[in-house]
Amino acid sequence: MFGWFKKKTAIETRSSGSGYTAQIMAARESYIAGSGGIGELTATVQACVSLWENAFALADVHGTDLLTRAHMALLARSAAVRGEAVMLITGNGLVPCADWDLSTRNGIPRAYRLSVSEAGGGRTETALAAEVLHLRIGSDMVTPWTGSAPLRRAPLTADLLHQVESALRDVYRDAPIGSLIIPLPEGSADDMATMRAAFRGRRGSSLVIEGVAQSTAAGMNPNLGKSPDQLSPDLSKSMTAETLDAARGAICMAFGVLPGLMNKATTGPMVREAQRHLAGWTLQPLAELLAQEASAKLGAAVMIDVGRPLQAFDAGGRARALAQIIEAMGRAKELGLSPAQMESALLSVNFGGGDGLA
Repeated sequence: MFGWFKKKTAIETRSSGSGYTAQIMAARESYIAGSGGIGELTATVQACVSLWENAFALADVHGTDLLTRAHMALLARSAAVRGEAVMLITGNGLVPCADWDLSTRNGIPRAYRLSVSEAGGGRTETALAAEVLHLRIGSDMVTPWTGSAPLRRAPLTADLLHQVESALRDVYRDAPIGSLIIPLPEGSADDMATMRAAFRGRRGSSLVIEGVAQSTAAGMNPNLGKSPDQLSPDLSKSMTAETLDAARGAICMAFGVLPGLMNKATTGPMVREAQRHLAGWTLQPLAELLAQEASAKLGAAVMIDVGRPLQAFDAGGRARALAQIIEAMGRAKELGLSPAQMESALLSVNFGGGDGLA
């Protein structure tokens, strides 16, 4: 009872910068603020995203029927734009999730709170980690349970591309392209005013009409300055084309696409090499991550191959190699070599030992 009369001391609590709230804010930053501006609106980014989407739609999936081509396309597009994709595993197939929140243990997802979009309004559902297919790319040590999009990993380049394209759009929309200042012989004030009013605001036409006396120091030299003055801006001095090409090339490299694929002078071998680079160094590792996640969640060994449907291999090089092997085998048969000697010679050539067929 005596404790009732004692003054109670308030316990002061402070939040830590590396606490739970800060980690949740960092994990949700990409959803709240976007992946890095509005660089996704550019045609370069959408072309790269379409390459990812179409490549995954063509991929060979073995071991499960849940990963349909439509689901593969959705997974690739979400991974390219958002950096991660979540789908709920149900008895009727995979259900794409528009938003999600999760709890972790040791940095590994344990449970999800999912938001599923519907035509008449979305719904919220809670599921365990084993019931959710979660693909994430570009994860870091701070939030290994989330992914990051290529544009978020290169925000300066994405913003540069956006600014350059926005500036060009504004120039072609507002600048007096094709407009001229035309000197004319002096007339009455009313005639000159009428002439100026007739041309004012007409894009691509004469913007201002000035008299010869006005353009040549009040008529001191009436034959000077009679040629029209061009008002179109000179964009070449701003290195707009070079900056735009550099920004586009950097964005393509961020998505794993060789910049030469976007070059107007690209040839067939360059296109095939760009396809091989995209499939081998970017899309196939993503497919392996998705296959590992699907194998762990679906209970079957899942294999995903991107190279074969995209024909991301050197078909011409393989044909030439096969022709050379057949020619070498025919030559060896003419020399009377046995199959064992031919195999030994081929092994010595492949591994750098011996002196080949000699």
